[in-house]
Amino acid sequence: MNGRVRVCRVRWHSATDGSQTPVDRILDEAERAISEGVREMACRLNRGATSFQQTAENLARAAHLNVSKETLRKLIEEEGRAVLKAQQRGELAPDWEAKDCQAENGKSRVYLGSDGVMVPLITDSEKQKRRTKVKAKRQKKGRRCRPLPPRKTGADQAYKEFKLGVLYDEQQKRRFVGATSGDHAVCGRMLQRMATQIGLPAADEKIGIADGSPWIRNEIELYGLVDHLGLDYYHLQENVQKARLAVYGQQSAEGQAWRNEIMGSFYEHGYEATWDKLVAWRSTLRGGKREAADQLLGYVAERRETIRYPEFRSRGWQIGSGPTEAQCKAATQRLKGRGRRWDKANAEAVMALDCLDNSHAWHLYWTNLDTATN
Repeated sequence: MNGRVRVCRVRWHSATDGSQTPVDRILDEAERAISEGVREMACRLNRGATSFQQTAENLARAAHLNVSKETLRKLIEEEGRAVLKAQQRGELAPDWEAKDCQAENGKSRVYLGSDGVMVPLITDSEKQKRRTKVKAKRQKKGRRCRPLPPRKTGADQAYKEFKLGVLYDEQQKRRFVGATSGDHAVCGRMLQRMATQIGLPAADEKIGIADGSPWIRNEIELYGLVDHLGLDYYHLQENVQKARLAVYGQQSAEGQAWRNEIMGSFYEHGYEATWDKLVAWRSTLRGGKREAADQLLGYVAERRETIRYPEFRSRGWQIGSGPTEAQCKAATQRLKGRGRRWDKANAEAVMALDCLDNSHAWHLYWTNLDTATN
């Protein structure tokens, strides 16, 4: 890691007691642990890898360190759990505060976003199959081996929703990202902790942009995290598009013109004026088409207080949750892919490392490790 190290060893010899080299005891003690530098490089290389085997190969090529993929897996997941615990204790606050997030109007402005993301997990039946194969392989070799460790219970479904929260400024140069495998209540507490760490209440403008999921709105309102909450413009567009396809079909020019008119009305005039247009449009439909219209009207009515695009635009605020969506993709890039399955705790640990890097806070953890544990 640090180039060639030259050691001068003094060897002591006694005719009665034999020989000893005191410095060797220090070197042997160091060999029993993996240094902080190696751990950091392993975690860094793992972020861009598709497997722990590839991480091991990259580490061997980059630093001439030969570490097995299983050792690396344990090392990286253990480091991720340490990062996660530090985050949960509020010990990894970013090196910026809400008051530092200056917008063009001279006021401090912070955006808050949250979303759910699906993560592939190992099911309990998959764990049983793997264990059976290992036992059969051992029996075939005919050698006595250590007993297998107790089997951890797997997930009841192949995919589970993790939840992510992000705080960012207008230019997205400052970001604070957190993730949890817990439910909406756990996510709400995480968002509150993150807001406290950056001093969010001190910001002049606190704006939330979400996809319209009720749990996100409920948690934001429960803790009073923002002053203004808006519905992501593109999620609204997806629901309008769904209604267009159900009513007009894929290739209809009339349907495309209707969608453009409705979205333009939301963009320029907001909820009230567009609601009247939707009600009038619904009255012209029958059967399944009217049911599709009812679904759209129900979606819009439930989120009417967050459809505030003219107001947001007049104040220079964003109306899309693209930064949150991008963080969801970045935080799960290592977790997703062909053949990848995770224990929930291990997935959360690896995700914590990704969130640390996406928050530009990597240096805050690795430069503050307790040297007594190295």
